Amino acid sequence: MRTPDHRQQKMFFYVSVEERVPKNHSLRPVKAMVEECLKALDERFSKMYSSIGRPSIAPERLLKALLLQVLYSIRSERALIEHIDFNMLFRWFIGLHLDEPVWNHSTFSKNRDRLIESDIAVSFLKSVLAKAEEQGLLSREHFSVDGTLLEAWASLKSFRPKDGPPDKSGTPASGEGRNPEVDFHGEKRKNETHASTTDPESLLARKGKGKEAKLSYTGHALMENRNGLVVNAVVTRATGTCEREAAVELLWGIEGQHRITVGADKAYDTKGFVKDCRGMRITPHVAQKRKDSAIDQRTTRHEGYSVSRRKRKRIEEIFGWLKTVACLRKLRHRGVRKVNWIFTFAAAAYNLVRMRNLAVV
Repeated sequence: MRTPDHRQQKMFFYVSVEERVPKNHSLRPVKAMVEECLKALDERFSKMYSSIGRPSIAPERLLKALLLQVLYSIRSERALIEHIDFNMLFRWFIGLHLDEPVWNHSTFSKNRDRLIESDIAVSFLKSVLAKAEEQGLLSREHFSVDGTLLEAWASLKSFRPKDGPPDKSGTPASGEGRNPEVDFHGEKRKNETHASTTDPESLLARKGKGKEAKLSYTGHALMENRNGLVVNAVVTRATGTCEREAAVELLWGIEGQHRITVGADKAYDTKGFVKDCRGMRITPHVAQKRKDSAIDQRTTRHEGYSVSRRKRKRIEEIFGWLKTVACLRKLRHRGVRKVNWIFTFAAAAYNLVRMRNLAVV
């Protein structure tokens, strides 16, 4: 017997969101870890908000929503709010009831900016790492460091001379509309003489010879080698020396006086970086250049050197995840501060996924 397709809406529902989410769903262990990490930040949240005035979005819910945006590759906050409105799984993760109204996307963005100003992403990453430390997942002796280019949210058409009259790219031809075709062939455009009018802090950079130059930032990550977790992350302007400078800064943040090793690729094989590492009592397991390498047999003769070079490749997996899943290949924020916040927060999200995959709850 065929069952008719009834269209009449029921007036009352007796549905528990908790019961609708499968017990073995992949978000359950992530939510359990997130709630423990957010409890450690409760005092920090209390200092961020006034005791008077209109109530804001709870920072815990705000961070959970932003975490969903990273995990489910949602490009815009407007689309995120739409998903939260109709997706029962998202409501369960954030802690919203089925009949609870969802925030306006502009209100959500303003509250997110408050979190960026407070630099809560660094605190959240530290809280996640503390959870990993409890489970014995972190190595305190062996690390890897690397950097990657992140394409800025700015067009090459916005890259114009800092002083003097604008070049031909700054004046669209008549009748071509707001987004005309522009030919940059033959023009000399350098960071010393040009800057983006859309994102002035971004710089023109390329991955290598023959590659296309794009307005970019550089994201840096320090990874521990035991399980491939990010222990620190930072974003800088894409200068020619930013990778080594940021690496030294990240290595300074490692606590303790014990001897450690750090693996890195050939870009870090410079006398300055090797000297800085040895000055911090860090053994640089850096891949050697073919000529004029700063790494000698004092380092390469040990078996640990080869192990560090193999482990270092894991950091490329982290960058791949951040660019594909977290949608950081093409940034959606402007300015070093905002880009640094989302990069650090995405690194914390990666750690949560990695810890879940290691079956740590």
